Amino acid sequence: MTLPVHRRSGPLLEHPFHTLGWGEPIAAEFGDLFERMNRLLEATGTEPALRGFSPLADLQETDDAYVVEAELPGIKRGDVDVEISQRELCIAGEYKEREREGVLRRSTRRTGRFEYRALLPVDIKADEIKAKLVDGVLTVTVPKAQAAKPRHVEITEA
Repeated sequence: MTLPVHRRSGPLLEHPFHTLGWGEPIAAEFGDLFERMNRLLEATGTEPALRGFSPLADLQETDDAYVVEAELPGIKRGDVDVEISQRELCIAGEYKEREREGVLRRSTRRTGRFEYRALLPVDIKADEIKAKLVDGVLTVTVPKAQAAKPRHVEITEA
């Protein structure tokens, strides 16, 4: 299948970059910008190169629990780790590059480390957390502590 080519003209595209005073290709400018942004994030403790990317996920609240559903297609149970510390839930793992024959011409799939973090707003029952991986969706159920559940307060006459 071939895709149509759209050719645009304009003052920026009609002149080579060196005649505009840029001196080097614009790709190098963007590469330098991304490198400086990564250094800035590393200095703040974010470290994007180590953290990787975050999978698509939903966090919903029910009366009894918080439920996280994260999309992890093709991931094996042993390649994902679920941890909880105080109120923070962390789902981490790695998509491993599979071996291929021939030359890979194009890929839009992400590979490498992934991490999803959620800060839960109330006390939880850490010893009762359940996680299951079915059809590429990891479902983590985090029960709320008894004190965190809403309860009805009866109003009496004085």
